[in-house]
Amino acid sequence: MRLSDSVAALRPRSPWEAMDFGMLLAQRHAGLLMLAWAIPALPLLALLSLLLWESPAWALLIFWWLKPLGERLPLFILSRALFGETPRLGESLRALPGLLRTEWLASLTRRRLNPTRSFDLPVLLLEGLGDKELQQRRAVLAARRGKRGAGWLTLVGLHLELALWLGLLAFLYLLLPAQAGIELDWQQLLEDTPPDRLWLEHLTNGLYALVLMIWEPLYVAGGFGLYLNRRVHLEAWDLEAAFQRLRRRLGSATGILLLATGLVLAQLPGPAMAEPTASQPSQTLGRQAARADIRAMLGQPPFSRREETTRWRFGDPAQVSDIESQPAVSADFIQRLAQALEMLLWLAVGSGAMLLAWRYRAWLAVFTGRRAPAGRRVPPRPPGHSAPRPAASPTLPADIATQAERLWAEDPGQALALLYRGLLERLREDYQLPLSEADTEGEILRRIRRLERPELQHLAETLIRHWQNFAYGRHLPPAAVKDELLSAWRARFGSGSSA
Repeated sequence: MRLSDSVAALRPRSPWEAMDFGMLLAQRHAGLLMLAWAIPALPLLALLSLLLWESPAWALLIFWWLKPLGERLPLFILSRALFGETPRLGESLRALPGLLRTEWLASLTRRRLNPTRSFDLPVLLLEGLGDKELQQRRAVLAARRGKRGAGWLTLVGLHLELALWLGLLAFLYLLLPAQAGIELDWQQLLEDTPPDRLWLEHLTNGLYALVLMIWEPLYVAGGFGLYLNRRVHLEAWDLEAAFQRLRRRLGSATGILLLATGLVLAQLPGPAMAEPTASQPSQTLGRQAARADIRAMLGQPPFSRREETTRWRFGDPAQVSDIESQPAVSADFIQRLAQALEMLLWLAVGSGAMLLAWRYRAWLAVFTGRRAPAGRRVPPRPPGHSAPRPAASPTLPADIATQAERLWAEDPGQALALLYRGLLERLREDYQLPLSEADTEGEILRRIRRLERPELQHLAETLIRHWQNFAYGRHLPPAAVKDELLSAWRARFGSGSSA
């Protein structure tokens, strides 16, 4: 490695300027860096998704935990590109196994959550040191706040990843058609995902990988810039690079300069030696006088530096007042006082716990009894208000299922409307659900889920989904849906209506 071959100016920079320098270097090779990261990472995510199809969250967690291994190949490319030797994609992929073998276990265990990982990675991969030398080298580079900026890079990168991922998730949700029947419900995020929605979670995992494909090369480049800046400060790379360029520039003219210098010196007369005179005084100094001159010189700038430091310290034992003359407090009294203070502290802790339990008793009831908190319960249905229903006659037939089966041949929409109105009536009468005119289909489904009745929930979801498709898009349900809905209705409610 010759510093004079660098494609950028190596000079001392501030930490923020050093990170910007690394990211500008990554911008020049953005396509190569993103491909080098994506080719190993995306097949790995696909493999994890296939193996853990029923657990998308575990697949994403494992993929996130293996992130440090994916940062090594972009660093390899950047270290070569800095000195004008940018490797090709195939050459970079062939170097990947050797890069992964170096300290892979420590990178995934004790150093996985290290906030200065981007700064330590170049020391590990590029300097090729052993364990003891590696620790000493890290200590040298980290001295005097040498890692300043690496922790901020990790913190900002974490929030940037989250912001970009949530933005892509919101954009994906906006692109989903209404016929898909997918509603954004934060309560459902804490529950198990239905089997027919697993593909959506795996798709969100793919969006996270897309965010990392853009950000990870920039994160590695920022840490690489901090590492280069630290070495420039410690080893004066800027001066060394300037001397190397000067030597290369003057290398071809060195012989001519030496020959010309020799010819000039050959024409000069010999030196004339003067005889010392006896009257010349001696210039030698004694040992004491030399020491005095040295002390006087060291006491002047720039050798002398005065610094004032203010700190707290214990008093000088020689100046302590006569404490022994004061009456000593008995050890028994101190022990009793400590026990009393301990008892008061425990009483305060217990009182605080009881106060918190009483303050949030409604929320505790949710986790123990699985019922809605009292502060968020829907008020009782006022007189004259009814649940949202399709526009039709308020009276219901005695046999809703049979009447809906007759209407299905003539008008499937009227049949769905009848079943929907019957479902809402049964929810009010049989399950005492406080429905109101302002309730939407999604709110009705959420209240049905709280009943924890899978058969009723499946019937309501199927019926409401087909009713929405007909009401908003005029899409008639398939013929097979009729038998499914009617059989589920008769199995759940029988044939008669509520009176």
